[in-house]
Amino acid sequence: MKSLLGKIIQKPIYILLAVNLLIGVFVFRDYGLSWDEPLFYDYADALGYAYSPREWLSGHFDLENSYGPSAEDHKTRGPAYLFLARNFVYGLEDLGSDRASAWHLVNFIFFQLGVYFLYRLATRWMKPSAALAASAFFSYQPLLWGHAFINPKDPPFLVFFLASICLGFEMVDDIEANEKTNLWKIFSAAFCLGIATSIRVLGPLAGAIVLGYTGFIVIARRGLKSAAAPTKPAKADSPLLKSFLRPFAIYFVIAIAVMLITWPYLWENPITRLFGTLKFMSDNPTQLAVLFNGEIFRANDMPRRYLPFMLWSTLTEPTWFLFAAGVLIAFWKYKSKPKEFVALALTLSWFIILVAYVLILRPAVYDGLRHFLFILPPVFIFAGFVFEKVFEQFIGGVALPIWLRAGFVLLILFPGINGIIQLHPYEYAYYNSFVGGTSRVFRKYETEYWLTCYKEAMHKLDASLSKPAHVFVLREAYIAEYYSGSNTIVRDLRNEMSEVKSGDYVLVNTRANDDRSIFRDAPPVIQIRRGDAIFCEVKQIP
Repeated sequence: MKSLLGKIIQKPIYILLAVNLLIGVFVFRDYGLSWDEPLFYDYADALGYAYSPREWLSGHFDLENSYGPSAEDHKTRGPAYLFLARNFVYGLEDLGSDRASAWHLVNFIFFQLGVYFLYRLATRWMKPSAALAASAFFSYQPLLWGHAFINPKDPPFLVFFLASICLGFEMVDDIEANEKTNLWKIFSAAFCLGIATSIRVLGPLAGAIVLGYTGFIVIARRGLKSAAAPTKPAKADSPLLKSFLRPFAIYFVIAIAVMLITWPYLWENPITRLFGTLKFMSDNPTQLAVLFNGEIFRANDMPRRYLPFMLWSTLTEPTWFLFAAGVLIAFWKYKSKPKEFVALALTLSWFIILVAYVLILRPAVYDGLRHFLFILPPVFIFAGFVFEKVFEQFIGGVALPIWLRAGFVLLILFPGINGIIQLHPYEYAYYNSFVGGTSRVFRKYETEYWLTCYKEAMHKLDASLSKPAHVFVLREAYIAEYYSGSNTIVRDLRNEMSEVKSGDYVLVNTRANDDRSIFRDAPPVIQIRRGDAIFCEVKQIP
């Protein structure tokens, strides 16, 4: 018991993770399916086909069968996370959980790995107490908290991208210190890099950051040895360089193997399909309608200010002030330690490179920060330096009392925790008070764009009816059907518009203000809302 308590005191992140998991167990059933989930989970179910020896030997094996019912949409999205998570989901289903809720709990549990790795990477540069505060600040962002449950695509990429850099840096440090191969550290770093690359083709950027860190160490060590032995500069670094070659060969081979094993689409023609996917994802030719500043834009023609605005408005109020101050504190703290200075610069580049890419090349963007969640960890790591600076302050030669430090942390966490409570279970629709909160941006910017409100709407409607009624759904009727009860018969409005009769119900969401154009004169009988923001509503046809 004392040993366990000692470990908890040494690594307080375990307390934060335990609190998060406890909350998650109580609330995971509250979240509705999102727009992208059902077909993606069908992909997970179909994935087993690709790994079945019986199917391999059947004589009619067809890899297309492993892509699920939405093959064209999903086969170019590596299923590594689905590959890892699906058996945990099946276990929860065996215990009585419904499919959607099981996935939501597993998604949330995997996200806690991201919280852990953010803490682990932050402790490289700051004390555990500051790293813990930064991890809590990250964890209790309403945007991230909501996506952690309902998004099986972007948070998993964040987790494994972050893990790739954290473990990659540790691997390089170990090789430099010992000049020998620690296979476990190499495998863990390579495994995470392979999974990240399988999830999204931007994964190799994490490997490039680790490689950049390695290059600096080799060059810096060469400079030191050259200064000590100026007559032999060319060969001075050869032992260190050789000590990296073999581990990195193993590292990249394992990462590539993991990527290939977990991404069946690549099996038939790995190089061509990988580069084809990279081209497709960089172009991202979607023309999805996006509500931005009261106007409807197409995703492939969004204003440059879209990403900066979303970064500013959908994270809590202290975020960017702490980040800016943290950058200054961090680089000043390590100005005389080149190795850590460069590691910090590379970590910052992880954020800056992707923001610059979007601003300069203007790829299709939509759904707020959903596709860019993985660039956020550096923001909160640098915020941690401010926590550390505050914790080190003295008044009259005496360190700040613990209650004052705790009060400062709670003050910073309050906007996020309050947003989570107020918006539950639609936390991902959060906007901060600088833009008036979610209520004030309604009708100007997208809020609950992923239709998770269908669950609450369908349950309320079914409970209010005394006999079965038709419910016509404008978008993604299959989500509403999942939550239909004995009194609700779900129909697809787009395909059956002419079948709508007086007395029928229409479920419409407010994404792109669709509710204003669909049966606009029909009175709403149910509205799912938080404050003044309406997420979806049920109308009854007069």
